[in-house]
Amino acid sequence: MKKQHIVYIAIVATVFAIFAVVFDTFPRSVVSELEKRELKQFPEFSWERLADGSFTRDVSSWFSDSEPYRDKFMELSMYIKHLTASPAIGDDEETVRFHASDDTEGTEEENKELGEKTADINLADSLNNDFIEENAKIANKGIIIVGSGPNVRALMAYGGSAKGGVSYAEAANKYKEVFGDKVNIYCMVIPTSTEFYCPEKAKKCTNPQLPTIKNIFEHLAPGVKPVNIYNTLAEHKKEDIYLRTDHHWSPLGGYYAAQEFARVAGVPFQDLSHYERNVTHGYVGSMYGYSKDISVKNAPEDFVYYVPKGVEYETTYINYNINKNYQVTGEGKPFKAAFFFKFKDGSGGAYCTMMGGDTKLTQVRTSTKNGRRVIILKDSFGNMLPGYLFFSFEEVHVIDSRYFTKNMKDYVAEHKITDILFANNIFKAYSDGTYKSYLRFLTQRAGTHAAPDTTAPKKKADEPKKDDKKKKEDVPTEGNTPKETVAPAKPAEPVKPAEPKTPESN
Repeated sequence: MKKQHIVYIAIVATVFAIFAVVFDTFPRSVVSELEKRELKQFPEFSWERLADGSFTRDVSSWFSDSEPYRDKFMELSMYIKHLTASPAIGDDEETVRFHASDDTEGTEEENKELGEKTADINLADSLNNDFIEENAKIANKGIIIVGSGPNVRALMAYGGSAKGGVSYAEAANKYKEVFGDKVNIYCMVIPTSTEFYCPEKAKKCTNPQLPTIKNIFEHLAPGVKPVNIYNTLAEHKKEDIYLRTDHHWSPLGGYYAAQEFARVAGVPFQDLSHYERNVTHGYVGSMYGYSKDISVKNAPEDFVYYVPKGVEYETTYINYNINKNYQVTGEGKPFKAAFFFKFKDGSGGAYCTMMGGDTKLTQVRTSTKNGRRVIILKDSFGNMLPGYLFFSFEEVHVIDSRYFTKNMKDYVAEHKITDILFANNIFKAYSDGTYKSYLRFLTQRAGTHAAPDTTAPKKKADEPKKDDKKKKEDVPTEGNTPKETVAPAKPAEPVKPAEPKTPESN
């Protein structure tokens, strides 16, 4: 045997031995910061599960999922892939297929036709894309990576058609039918960043969202008021209204949407000079874990949020207990806590700054006295809205579409609610599961522990907890879009407004 062969075999054997020691003896990983989720735990043993083979399957799954230094190995893999360069989307790219609908709906001609039919609600395509020269490439799970260096942005393709979202409108219509003239009903559909920042070359990988939004508004009953934030966001797209490394919008985007809602609702609204600007530096959101693209991690951003000044408010929460199957198993007692939580720089959980997560019922009582009390029916995108409405309503109630155990009719009567806002991102609005959840709220018995929606991906929200441990949060998506995950770190003291000053422009 040649000497070089012996050396090669020795190197391979040494590497194998090192990996064997690491994977078999080192502590197993419990939480993935990269994927923002808890990893699989060692399964419970039973003779029945051993006999049917499920125990050994779960052990195998646990072993592979909880490998030591899991995130480090994943980062190394991403870095190697980055060096090999993912293919860019070119004019002749025909092999890239996303979860966009196979329908031919959503063309420019159809958008124009829909725009004419919905002229009465002033919904128009006003994008004038400024990013047509931006390069783009395809990453894991169909994520579109745009730009390079510190300006990298990750986008999530949309697969809905121009005829979708009707059930979302029907849910709002049903609430208007149930509550009548006593309660104002509003419908807001939140577009994602792909609609405003997708380069021309990558547009064939995703469907336009405007036709779906127009279709939803077209199906609203006369008494339901549409809140058109599409045009509002388009006007401010050169500002940081969406997060680059996360699939959510930013607090600034939520500010402009809340401003438009207040205008439609006819309530007071204060501009950003009445807020204290706060920043969590070095934020990298969910799109790093989804895309598995190292360029996203290497482009951290500032998570900028605004705390109101000059208005008093008190926040009460009721937490929901969620089991491993994402089912509500019970609820806690009401308790008072801060509305804003402060996360340390570099924390991947900064999106939970407002209210700390989703698995709760939130009630905010303010010093504003105008007889108006609003419920916001939302998904995690809606978390950006309530903090800007403390000047607008006496009470702000925040109810997540996935977690609510009371009867809506009783709740509205008990709290003398005057306004209900449906505020969901377009993926949620497109899902029939959202419709079913909102209708169930109207008929369920108070105290019912609602089962998860089996027609849509499951979701578990996060609560700040000790030692910076993370809990996973899967957020509603459509088609093959990635589940939303947010893993908050332990919050520090509640954010306190500083001395009045005009915030910097964002």
